[in-house]
Amino acid sequence: MKSNQFTALLYGWIVVFSLVLITSIVLALLLRFTSLNEPTLSWITLVIGLLSLFIGGLVAGLKGQSKGWIIGGITGIGFTLFVFLVQYLGYKQSFSLEQSLHHLGYIIAALVGGVLGVNFVAVDKR
Repeated sequence: MKSNQFTALLYGWIVVFSLVLITSIVLALLLRFTSLNEPTLSWITLVIGLLSLFIGGLVAGLKGQSKGWIIGGITGIGFTLFVFLVQYLGYKQSFSLEQSLHHLGYIIAALVGGVLGVNFVAVDKR
């Protein structure tokens, strides 16, 4: 993997983790100070995760400028691997079927973001 593509991956991961951290703080405050309930929070976190991974894949594709599906896919897989390691090593639990499906969606969202990010670069160069 070229240095440019590795840098693109790092940018994508930084964007994903930053968005997840910021939205986690906002959701925690909303949960504490409003009447937001946990079933609603489950759907909100799924959508926020999908958007965060899509934006992270998009940024990685923009920075990588080629092979967007690979860069986006690795961005999503890296996030899923990080979450799995935290959950498995920290809480001694593996993914449930529902979590596996969510993370499959996250990987696909990052992959699509990477493809679109590369194509945005291709449009700008013309």
